[in-house]
Amino acid sequence: MKKGFVLPAAVLAAVLAFCLWNGAAMADQAARWRDQLDHAERLAEAGDWAGAAAAVEAGYADWTGRQTWLRCVASHDAVNSAEAMYLRAMAFAKSEEDSEFRAELADLRAQLRLLAEMEEFSLSNVL
Repeated sequence: MKKGFVLPAAVLAAVLAFCLWNGAAMADQAARWRDQLDHAERLAEAGDWAGAAAAVEAGYADWTGRQTWLRCVASHDAVNSAEAMYLRAMAFAKSEEDSEFRAELADLRAQLRLLAEMEEFSLSNVL
């Protein structure tokens, strides 16, 4: 390989490594956030609305702790949508609105799955 191609190849390798790491990190984070929502839903099913609200709030705190990274790597619209869904889910849990709470959790899980898919290193995302 010629000397003039070493630096560009190294930069491309670094970008590829970052993309692979970021996709895996986003998938792990999104899976953890979905697990937290599953736990909140189980608490609500058991009638523990205070516990469900606390579980969603804990998940939201975890979510907000990753905002800098999310806003750097993910679509702001997708992040803002998930943020709004977290807030609505907390409100529904506090008011013990069972059907609305479950629907919001389902929408939020789908949004988190979408965030992970958008950062996945795949041909469709590259093109």
